[in-house]
Amino acid sequence: MSSKKRIALLGSTGSIGKQTLEVVAAYPDQFEISVLTANNNADLLIDQALKFKPNVVVIANEKYYQSVSEILWKEGIKTYCGQKAVEEVCEMDEIDIVLTALVGFSGLRPTVKAINAGKTIALANKETLVVAGEIITKLAKEKSVSIYPVDSEHSAIFQCITGEFHNPIEKIYLTASGGPFRGKKAGELAGITKAQALKHPNWEMGAKITIDSATLMNKGLEVIEAKWLFNLKREQIDVIVHPQSIIHSIVQFEDGSMKAQMGLPDMKLPIQYALTYPERFKTDFKRFNFINYPQLTFEKPDLETFRNLQLAFDAMDIGGNMPCVLNAANEITVAAFLKDEIGFLDIARINEKVMNAVTVQQKLTVESLVDCDAEARTRAAEFI
Repeated sequence: MSSKKRIALLGSTGSIGKQTLEVVAAYPDQFEISVLTANNNADLLIDQALKFKPNVVVIANEKYYQSVSEILWKEGIKTYCGQKAVEEVCEMDEIDIVLTALVGFSGLRPTVKAINAGKTIALANKETLVVAGEIITKLAKEKSVSIYPVDSEHSAIFQCITGEFHNPIEKIYLTASGGPFRGKKAGELAGITKAQALKHPNWEMGAKITIDSATLMNKGLEVIEAKWLFNLKREQIDVIVHPQSIIHSIVQFEDGSMKAQMGLPDMKLPIQYALTYPERFKTDFKRFNFINYPQLTFEKPDLETFRNLQLAFDAMDIGGNMPCVLNAANEITVAAFLKDEIGFLDIARINEKVMNAVTVQQKLTVESLVDCDAEARTRAAEFI
């Protein structure tokens, strides 16, 4: 049997997916790709499959199945299509770890399937825990499944508490760059264009997450994710704006001591840590130099201007289906902003209207969350 870790990479053609494959390619003796899935980018999926030779490939959008399968079946790569197939491949015997790099709500069902099948999870799809944190954490505990965070901030927290599991966390600080509009007030943001919002000062990411960073929704989703990943209460989670993005997050322990994880902004590091934990593999990544950063600065987030972060705290406080409602509304409003259908400030305004319009439910199942997600999307589309 191979001693390599066998990886199912869900969402291989996105930003995290592509960087994961760079990590895998750097350690051919340690990792092999068993499964690749993508939604629409058939051409890139074919290129990736021809290079990494997985057992199975899934293209979620069925209209591309013909073009993908024609090429890959000839290479002995089994090819399937549809959302159901994305879920089912997570149960395959020849997988050790499932890295979910899917965007949004679509990551929920495949993650549930993978946990039920006893697979280790490397989680880059924060929405899964935002929407169904209670269900996912309970299921992972029942199945004795480890969830390793891939988000840079949650990876930072995880790295800080490794070796400290017997020491309770007093508080965590999630750091935020502040995005491209840090320091601006609502009046200055009214006419913001898509092109301006897509220019992140420090990180290279996909369009959805880049807009979420500009509105601070990304940090809001991370707050809710952190609650479930690290079993925290609301008063144990704080957000600080750190424009240089060198300190990726901080843990404060009960003796007042603080640990921070630092480094240059590069998503490959948290991806690699999730795949290699508890080991650290040597890399040739660019190294941080203190002399190049004589000042590391910190400030409070502006919750009035960047309402989405406040809405996320509100959704977490309300609990139940409310994080699901906020996430669904935000997926619709961000898509509308990227199509120039609404303004930048309308994203948070409509998100809040949807939260007020949908009834709070505290007893949740995956099915009820699917219904809730659909209702919130419908409401958001109406308000647009």
